[in-house]
Amino acid sequence: MRLSTKGRFAITAMIELAVYERSGPVSLSQIAARHQISLSYLEQMFSQLRRHRLVDSTRGPGGGYRLARGAENITVADVLGAIEGNSDEGRAGTTRRGDEQPQDMAQDLWDRLDSRMVAYMRTVTLRELALEQLAKGYGVEVRKPARRGVGKKPAAPPVWANTPNSVFAFGQSLLVKG
Repeated sequence: MRLSTKGRFAITAMIELAVYERSGPVSLSQIAARHQISLSYLEQMFSQLRRHRLVDSTRGPGGGYRLARGAENITVADVLGAIEGNSDEGRAGTTRRGDEQPQDMAQDLWDRLDSRMVAYMRTVTLRELALEQLAKGYGVEVRKPARRGVGKKPAAPPVWANTPNSVFAFGQSLLVKG
């Protein structure tokens, strides 16, 4: 399994979605701003994550992305598999001219290391990673719910005061009391 910057960014963004799982959709622009990741780069990654059914999107005001299933059901291996592709890609047993031996004499070592990494990544869930971030003090900001629909704000009731509203009214009130 390849570990690239793209994979690291995808894991970071998915942890962000797991942290805000109960707060509703998270916009990619918020993730981009918080983690200094290019918005267009995030859009490309999230299109792959949507194809692999790891995230769902919501359009419109208050829209964004959320996890397609619970954070406890998505592993690091799932995310990296969606972003990086199949772990066997680009690893065809290259052989020398007519020889049956692989060109890389340490290929068995790399294969064992790869299988152990994948096995470990299958045990780490986004829920665990999100809880670690919350324990470290990563703050979940409380967001105002998006206003749905076009509605008028209720008008404040008029304030009726028993005091004069001008100098002339004040003068008249003194004359009347007078």
